Amino acid sequence: MTNEKITIEVANDLLRVNIRENYAQVANASNEGACCGVEASCCGVSDDQAINQLISTRLGYTVEELAAVPEGADMGLGCGNPKVIAALQKGEVVIDLGSGGGFDCFLAANEVGESGKVIGVDMTPDMLSKARTNAVRGRYAQVEFRLGEIENLPVADNTADVVMSNCVINLSPHKPRVFEEIFRVLKPGGRIAVSDVVATQPLPDEMKNDPFLISACVGGAALIDDLEQWMQAAGFAQILIEPKDESKEFIRDWAPNLAIEDYVVSAAIQAIKP
Repeated sequence: MTNEKITIEVANDLLRVNIRENYAQVANASNEGACCGVEASCCGVSDDQAINQLISTRLGYTVEELAAVPEGADMGLGCGNPKVIAALQKGEVVIDLGSGGGFDCFLAANEVGESGKVIGVDMTPDMLSKARTNAVRGRYAQVEFRLGEIENLPVADNTADVVMSNCVINLSPHKPRVFEEIFRVLKPGGRIAVSDVVATQPLPDEMKNDPFLISACVGGAALIDDLEQWMQAAGFAQILIEPKDESKEFIRDWAPNLAIEDYVVSAAIQAIKP
């Protein structure tokens, strides 16, 4: 390995450590030093359920969905509702990348039923502990949570009918690898249902290199054209990336006065493994 590659890998590991520490704070419901420093953010810094409910309804979740999961699973995380585009069916196997406290996993489990299976993957042990506690509390026998990075999924080939994710892929320092892994774990005919932040124009270097904005789901946002190229290279077909301009209303609250909404929006991302 060249010195340049070693330097890049060290930088990537430091990035992961920073993100892991920030989301551990979220999992422990700490407002001090949380990843975004504001209540209405993708990083969900509040332990106030009323505030989290307000955030989640702005992201596209219904009051009924919020009431259908164990208390504490909804931490106001995300930038959309991937279940809306997932079209889940009874008996399907679902993988959720960056599963956090298990919120989207439990909603998916309600759709696939006891004959289905949901696997949540997260790299933050504190999040896994919270999610597993929530699963026991909600009696979700068909849901399990695994420790791992989304660039190296702890899942066998051809396992899932659907891979979901909510505002997590933007955090990865190696996004092409993420899509290769998604392709690997999907069954033939399987599909992607992702909500994520995308860049509508190139981000200034000061935004891309700001640890605060990276953890706030902004600094690592990829351009739509780049996402399409990476997904095509991984083997996906029927790729559809739909930016949601209305998301600017809540995105500007993630980092007030920095005009981040001029550069990024939430998008619904779909594709099929042929």
